[in-house]
Amino acid sequence: MIRNSLSSRVCLTAAGLAGSLVLSAQKPVHPNVILIITDDQGYGDLGITGNPHVRTPFIDNFARESIRFTDFYVCPVSAPTRSSLLTGRYSLRTGVRNTNNGGAIMASSEVTIAEMLKSSGYKTGIFGKWHLGDNFPFRPSDQGFDESLIHLGGGMAQPGDITTYLRGDSAYFDPVLWHNGRREKYEGYCSDIFAGQAIEFIAKNSAGPFFCYLAFNAPHTPLQVPDKYYRMYSKIDPSGGFDGDSRPFPPMNEKDREDARRVYAMVTNIDENIGRLLGKLDDLGIAENTVVIFMTDNGPQQRRYIAGMRGLKGSVYRGGVRVPFFIRYPALKRGPKDINVTAAHIDILPTIARLCNSRVPDDRKIDGIDLFPYITGEEAIAPERTLFFYWNRHNPEMYNNIALMKGNFKLVGQTDYNSGIDKFQFFDIKKDPYEQNDVIKENGSSAESLKKELDFLFEELTSSYNMIHPPHIEVGTKSENPVILNRNDAGGERDVWEQEQVFGKWNLQIHEGSYNIKFRFIKPVPANGRMMIDTRSVTYRLQNLKDNAIELEMKNLFLPEMETDFIPYYIAGGARILPLWVEIEKVTD
Repeated sequence: MIRNSLSSRVCLTAAGLAGSLVLSAQKPVHPNVILIITDDQGYGDLGITGNPHVRTPFIDNFARESIRFTDFYVCPVSAPTRSSLLTGRYSLRTGVRNTNNGGAIMASSEVTIAEMLKSSGYKTGIFGKWHLGDNFPFRPSDQGFDESLIHLGGGMAQPGDITTYLRGDSAYFDPVLWHNGRREKYEGYCSDIFAGQAIEFIAKNSAGPFFCYLAFNAPHTPLQVPDKYYRMYSKIDPSGGFDGDSRPFPPMNEKDREDARRVYAMVTNIDENIGRLLGKLDDLGIAENTVVIFMTDNGPQQRRYIAGMRGLKGSVYRGGVRVPFFIRYPALKRGPKDINVTAAHIDILPTIARLCNSRVPDDRKIDGIDLFPYITGEEAIAPERTLFFYWNRHNPEMYNNIALMKGNFKLVGQTDYNSGIDKFQFFDIKKDPYEQNDVIKENGSSAESLKKELDFLFEELTSSYNMIHPPHIEVGTKSENPVILNRNDAGGERDVWEQEQVFGKWNLQIHEGSYNIKFRFIKPVPANGRMMIDTRSVTYRLQNLKDNAIELEMKNLFLPEMETDFIPYYIAGGARILPLWVEIEKVTD
């Protein structure tokens, strides 16, 4: 009921014109918004952040025209960052705790930027990576987007993306993608496709207002890129060119160097696509009234230049969580400039709300702050604020790869759940921006104070409703039939991925009816095995007599109304094999 009633979901603050952005004397404005985010592009993967190798002329020039937040933070990994930037809330509040294993599904009760702006009359579109749930009621179309063109799961060529996984080394070229929930074949390179479709959306809605979320899946692995771009970098040494630079630099082996070449090639392709998009705004005459944001989702996955910072993707050190953030809004007449206040992904929703004269949900905790006063110069010095970081596969882990930053100081836990403060690390970020010098011994009382805050916030976030009551995929609705359950959203053992013999399950809300269920395997299964389905109230089995079957089907299964763990597996010769994906179609009520 809550999900299907937008008015009950979006309980909004009574802002009034006193809190609105007014660029004329008559009425508040509703600028267009384009939010661009790239995948696994680190802080150092731009020319403007000091990389002597990568060619990013369009993004660099865009940054020079923009307001640049120089101390901007995200989560160490993808799905948590995306849930936070879209909701203004720490990811654990939204139910997102992981990038797979069923932990990358954002609760349908969350209010996204798209939903917020739709309530103000915006057309909304997403192009690229969603990574917050691939089934009803968690898809982009269920979360406020009028148009969506996405891949599934956390990445193309991963087992969660059923239309590209089996393509392997060619997954990024001529892919089958999901347009408004339906499979469609596209020609070309994935980044070109996503950018091209975003540009079409912008042109179609140029009368505005619109919200375009362009979420490139590159330069995430696999590092597939057109030869045209790879040839630009095939002869360079990405580890060279830093003579006299006193900042720490990670050691790079030949694989690291080759990965960097490919990443830089992918980034240059992204750069050209962003140039195309910005040029289209000029052609349409809407650049002045369009807010454009560029950012990345976390640090780099591979070792390469990262401006001296410690850590990579997945790490709570700055190399894993500090990213570039540029925002351009010509009509505001407030840029370009550097802003040195601490800012984060959770600040994007409240800031866009202010810029767009929309209203922030007031029926839930919003962790972010409105950055507008710093953009305009009304405030120059931000009050000391606290930011929380964590990353562990499966669930947040007490005191392991966890951090709390407050002002100039940062407490990092890489230790056991019952550790004392002496087992933590403590950094003075202002004096030691590369986090090389642990000063815990000299700052015991300050560290203890941060640890108390960390304990309180960790308890609050891990006990939030959507963590205790994880979201359930709905099966048997008119909104999505059939439903395809993929590996990215499968729970069970830790890191259910592309293993065959692994315990996996899906959290489902099944609506009563008769169903046909198909099971697709990674490899053909032997004959004389049994296909099994376990649920909370009923178990079904089917004897298989076919040898080397890659797909099996059970027909006309009656399933009662239930909330359940749905557990499919094939038993043969002592092996218990999990399907790669499961297709469930309701045939009768």
